[in-house]
Amino acid sequence: MSDIGTLNEGSLHATLKAHYSQPGDEFEVPLDRFVIDIKRGEQLIEIQTVSFASMGRKLDHLLPDYEILLVHPIAVSTYLDRPGKPARKSPKTGSIFSLFAELVSVPTLIDHPNLTIEAVLTTVTKTQIHDPDARRGRGGYRTVNRSLQEILSTHRFEGARDLLNLLPTSDLPARFTTADVAEAAGVTRDVAQRMAYCFRPLELFTQHERTKAGFLYSLT
Repeated sequence: MSDIGTLNEGSLHATLKAHYSQPGDEFEVPLDRFVIDIKRGEQLIEIQTVSFASMGRKLDHLLPDYEILLVHPIAVSTYLDRPGKPARKSPKTGSIFSLFAELVSVPTLIDHPNLTIEAVLTTVTKTQIHDPDARRGRGGYRTVNRSLQEILSTHRFEGARDLLNLLPTSDLPARFTTADVAEAAGVTRDVAQRMAYCFRPLELFTQHERTKAGFLYSLT
C-alpha cells in the first residue's frame, strides 16, 4: 500500500483508505477543484472521519456526474492513550444511530441515486497530549491522532428507505412524537429529533400539528 497518498491524514483515515482500496485504484486524485480519496473508474470513494458539513459543496458538485461511496467510521468504543498514563476506556460510546448527527448536515442529499453511505462501527484509540488551552470539558487534553483497532461491522445505506429500516416502525402509533421514536429505537430524544429532521424533507415522516409533547408525525 506504499503508493497510497496520505496528505498528512490521520491514522484512522489512512487505515480505512487502505482497507477499502483495490488493485488499480487511484489515490488523492484532483477532480475539478476537489481531491478524491479513491477513484475507481467512475466511482469515487470518500473516507469521511469528520463532520459531513465539510462535504456539502463537494457532494453537490460531484454527485450529478459520479457515483460516490461515502465511508464514515463511528467509534463504538474509544480508548484514551495519554503520556505517562495507562490506556483507559472512554465513557463516551457510539452506535449506528450516531450517523444521524452527521446526516443532519446533508439531509436533502441522502436519497440521491448516486450516493451510497457506509457506516463502519469501530473500536479506536485516541492519542492525547496535555494542553492547558484545551476546551473546557476535555480535561486539559487534546487529541492528536485516532487509530483504528478493530472494525466491528459495516452498514450500507443506498437510500432513505434503508435508513428508515433502522427504526422499528411497527412499534410506533399512527401519530407519534420524537419521544415515541426514541422509545421505539432505544435512543435519546435528541437522536430521535435528528432522525425526524432527516426523514421529514425525505418525505418519510409527515409533520402535523404541535402539541405539548412536541410535533406529531406520521409515516408517509
